[in-house]
Amino acid sequence: MDVPSLHSRFLSDALPRIRTDARVAGVAITGSIVGGRPDVYSDVDLIVVVDDEAYDVVMRERLALIGSWTSLVAGFTGEHVGEPRVIITLVGPPLLHVDFKFVRASDFAERTEDPEVLWDRDGLLAVALAQRPPAAQPLDLQWIEDRFWIWVHYGATKLGRGELFETIGFLAYLRETVLGPLAARRVGAMPRGVRHLETIAPQEARDLRATLCGYDRHEAGRALLAAVDLYRRWSDGGAAVVERRRDAEKLAVQYLHGVIDQGAD
Repeated sequence: MDVPSLHSRFLSDALPRIRTDARVAGVAITGSIVGGRPDVYSDVDLIVVVDDEAYDVVMRERLALIGSWTSLVAGFTGEHVGEPRVIITLVGPPLLHVDFKFVRASDFAERTEDPEVLWDRDGLLAVALAQRPPAAQPLDLQWIEDRFWIWVHYGATKLGRGELFETIGFLAYLRETVLGPLAARRVGAMPRGVRHLETIAPQEARDLRATLCGYDRHEAGRALLAAVDLYRRWSDGGAAVVERRRDAEKLAVQYLHGVIDQGAD
């Protein structure tokens, strides 16, 4: 792995300290460092594998343990991203973002992509990875289609009311939840919001710029229409069978055009 010097120093310092805890069965790393695109702005995504019988105790001690492994500046749990097993931290100085994900040894093989094992106390991590392949979750196109036109109507109501901060935030939500994942899917990459799109899907990233706007009602309306256009172009299911909500699409787009036209008077 070609790792930036700050990240390498952190791993060199922290890993020997983590290994001294007899309850830890191994340590792995994932994210951009393993994916081959790390730079000085990358975070470190560590997986700390804990013996099943010690897991509950370790979970209660996580912040204190991290503080004994590295210079902890601040940390909090990852419920907001749907992963309470993660402690999101800043360590340093110099500051470095490190995510510590604590998993039971029996759960380690449940994954969407392969990590790089940094230390494997008894060789069990390698065995678990070999016995069970990663299972990436496909993008649920029907889930998106069932919601998208309701979301378009919602965004139009915010625009019509003149709530431009809300409209701008809504456009960011559409990029993160719908358009970014669809863009990644177009190039065969794993959907992760809009992360790394400029690198993995440069043409789609350029197209997404049409969904950006300033604090301006006309620009916001144009950006909403651009989001609709990109969704229509990118949501072809291919082999997936998607039941299109044509009536909802027609009515929501008509409503959006009506709001935009009112603002032009």
